[in-house]
Amino acid sequence: MPMTPERIPGPDRDLPSQGPEEPDTNSRGPQDLREEIRTLALRCGFDRAGFAPAGPARHADRFREWLDRGFAAGMDYLARSADRRSDPRRILPEARSVIALAVHYGEPGEAERSVRSLAEARTLSMEGRGEISRYARGTDYHRILDARLKDLCGILASRYPSHRFRYQADTGAVLERAWAEAAGIGWIGKNACAIDSQRGSYFFIAVIISTLEVPPDAPAANHCGSCRLCLDACPTEAIVEPFRVDSRRCISYLTIENRGPIPEPLRPALGGLVFGCDICQEVCPFNRPDRLGGDPDLRSRPENRHPALRELAALDAEGFAARFPRSAVRRAKAAGFLRNVQAALRNSVGDPAPGAAGDQRSGAPGPAPRSSP
Repeated sequence: MPMTPERIPGPDRDLPSQGPEEPDTNSRGPQDLREEIRTLALRCGFDRAGFAPAGPARHADRFREWLDRGFAAGMDYLARSADRRSDPRRILPEARSVIALAVHYGEPGEAERSVRSLAEARTLSMEGRGEISRYARGTDYHRILDARLKDLCGILASRYPSHRFRYQADTGAVLERAWAEAAGIGWIGKNACAIDSQRGSYFFIAVIISTLEVPPDAPAANHCGSCRLCLDACPTEAIVEPFRVDSRRCISYLTIENRGPIPEPLRPALGGLVFGCDICQEVCPFNRPDRLGGDPDLRSRPENRHPALRELAALDAEGFAARFPRSAVRRAKAAGFLRNVQAALRNSVGDPAPGAAGDQRSGAPGPAPRSSP
């Protein structure tokens, strides 16, 4: 049974052994070990599990080139941890295997627009409605993944007490998408998202680094071909070339990680987007509605599906915290989120709501105090 969120440990956790003895693996083939762990992962709530040998990460050179070109924008922490991200053995020196895990969150029953142009991207904003990226409409996924990783690593540590298991879920120095590709979960597409050929790209990735040697799966093959729908659909042209996203132009970065003003030329492209952006995923042929199926623990909250912009603009810092409990939306902080709402309101009606925090003419967030993380 998963842990309650209050007991979730921090990232990059090293699980101690818990069991009295280790099963005899000599009587079983290595493939049996791999399938046993895969079965355990599914029982702990993961949708996919794949395995790769620990070593230099796939695309580590591409990652460093991306950093050198300034595409990380204000995410300086990525450069500071570049060495650790390039090889999991810098996190766990005796590592032999990387276990990549996936949990899907797309909901097939959720009505979604199909974005093909900037004009369509503005539709909801013109109706006074905002948009929150699919992944952030429910409970913060870190809570769900961390609890399941804790359970799985606890089981593995009890079965293999002479080995170590360290887990991370989008909060540590691991190139998760590179390991998802290396372990056969999905390839990195032209929009830089990991894509599962059967179920699309709406999934979260978690990683377990272990001293246990597990036979690897075949890496995922790239199926993007000549398709460039994601490049053509991006309203800010952030996908500067296949597999390269410039965060300085990316709506997801501008509305979440960015702590400064949104550049004036890019504000109209936000439409009604107030947290994140799914446009490059919505147009992907591998994300057909009949392929989507999400985890019930990650289901969207009804109030987060196309909320009214003026209601959001009326929030202060305390109201923001109450409106988005246990939510990934809090990553933007109250000031950043209200900045985004003001941009969306300007796209909708031409002027910010009276009395709302934030001044989009200067691009500066208003004076509302920051909410707690």
